[in-house]
Formats: sequence, C-alpha cells, structure tokens
Amino acid sequence: MRDVEACLADALGPESTISKSTVSRICEAIKEEFDAWKTRSLSDVEVDYLFLDGSHFKMHPGAPAEPVLVAWGITSAGKPVFLGVEPGNAESTDAWAGFLRGLKARGLADPLLVISDGAAGLIAAVELVLGDSLRQRCLIHRARNILAKVPAHAQATIKAEYWAIFALGDDVAPGDAAVTEATRRARVFAARWRKLYPAAVDCLEDDYSHLVTYLRFPAEHHARIRHSNFIERTFGETRRRVKVIGRLPGERSCLSLVWAVLDRASRGWRGVEHTIASIRLLAELHRELFDPVPIDHDEEVTTEPVTPAA
Repeated sequence: MRDVEACLADALGPESTISKSTVSRICEAIKEEFDAWKTRSLSDVEVDYLFLDGSHFKMHPGAPAEPVLVAWGITSAGKPVFLGVEPGNAESTDAWAGFLRGLKARGLADPLLVISDGAAGLIAAVELVLGDSLRQRCLIHRARNILAKVPAHAQATIKAEYWAIFALGDDVAPGDAAVTEATRRARVFAARWRKLYPAAVDCLEDDYSHLVTYLRFPAEHHARIRHSNFIERTFGETRRRVKVIGRLPGERSCLSLVWAVLDRASRGWRGVEHTIASIRLLAELHRELFDPVPIDHDEEVTTEPVTPAA
C-alpha cells in the first residue's frame, strides 16, 4: 500500500489520498499481471547465463517458512531477464526439477552456464534437467562456508588468500589456462593451510571443479557470473517488506508480492557487455555443449601411397 500511495503522490501531488478499495483494485491488477507473466512463452528468450536461488516466506497457515524459487538470466544480447517464480514446500530435487521443467516447457532453451549456491537439491535438479549446461557454484557462498570453519582471528587472512585464488590477471586467457592457474593457486592454499585448518581446505576442495567453471567464459563477464549473490539482495528487500506482516495471507499473495518486488528491481539489474572476442568464445562454447561435431569411428581411414624418390 505504501508503494501505491507513493506512486500516486508522485503523479497527483502529496495531497492525493486513496481508499482501501482503490488499493485493493490495484493489487488485484498486479495479481492478474503476475498470472499472465508466469505463463508467458519463453521460446523467444535465449539465455547464456541462468541464475537460480530461493528464499523462505511464511505463506501457509500452520506451516513454517517455505521457499519461493526464482530464476533470472542474462540473454545472448547481454540483457538481464526475469524468468520465473514458483513456490516449493522445500528446496528439494523434486521441487527444483519441477520448476526447471516448467521453464523448459514454456520454451526456455538450455543455458550455457547455471549459477547457484550449493544446495544439494538444487544441484541435483540442475544436473538432472539441464545436464548439458555447465554449472558454476557461487564463490561467495563457498567463501562463507570456508570461513565458518576458521577461527575469527584468522578469517581475514584466509578470506584474502581464498579470493586471491581467483584474482587472475589480464595476461591469463579464459579457458584451460585460467582454470589451470587457479587450480595451481588452490593447491598452494591447500598445502599452506591443510595442517592448521583441514576442514576449511576440505571445504575448498569439495566440488572444486565447479568453482572455476566461470573461467571458461569471457573475462569481462567473470565478476557477474561467478556468484549468485545478486538476487539475495533483492530477496532481502522483499523480506524487509513482509517483516511487519509476519505471515502473508496466502500463497497467491506471497508470490504476487515477491514477483512485484523482483519485477520492479529487475529493471535496474545489470547485464554484461559483449565484444567480438566474447561473442566468439560464447559461440564456441555453445557448439561444444549443444552441437558437437560427431565422430564417425566406422569411417575408413585411407592414406595416399608414398612415391619413392627418383
């Protein structure tokens, strides 16, 4: 209601007033817009990067806070796009798999890269439904996991050395060279700290290959695609708005509110810039993942006879 009042005050002046019935009609219109949005076709949306995350809200009587699953992406043109919102009774494999299958049923093609936190159900669903896509595990979430296993007095040092693993210079080209260099640094980190903080090192090495997937992509995109933390800030805004309510009136109201906040926020989201080199690299990755050149092992190999020298 405060958002509606502020919008009308901007348009009609601070002396304007609105009735509860007017607010009710506006909110009903929002719900109708959401219903149309969540069923729209995605067949004309080509996404290179897909971000997935969830946040918990109280929306059912007698039930604890339950997750709202969200997907947004960056298109092949470098533009951000808000893709989907759906409730789940848990962040389970079944819930996430159903959400992803729904996006695909509406026409969304598999992305090049999926970025997410380390939730087991989410990772399993991505590998089940988007198995041909590459997967990036959020570096910020992994940093938090590692620091949780280190005493407070050492956290600043460990944090700096962790991020130094991924701080590659411009002289390291994206691809195998970048992955190799980051892996070399990770081994140095592990060798230095394994004896003192073995749990932190084990945490770094767990699923490590998916911490460096983003290094195969254009360097100018790295800061944008190596974590999923961006959507969390918008979720924080949503939680702030519902904090005074305690429990939302129901699932429909919850989803409408989450969608309205995210939809408005998405207009200010940043995408990525493209260069000729980045376009070429992404095209090569697309061919490698989705259109590989078949190898015919049955094809007979022939060689020209060698003519002896005169």
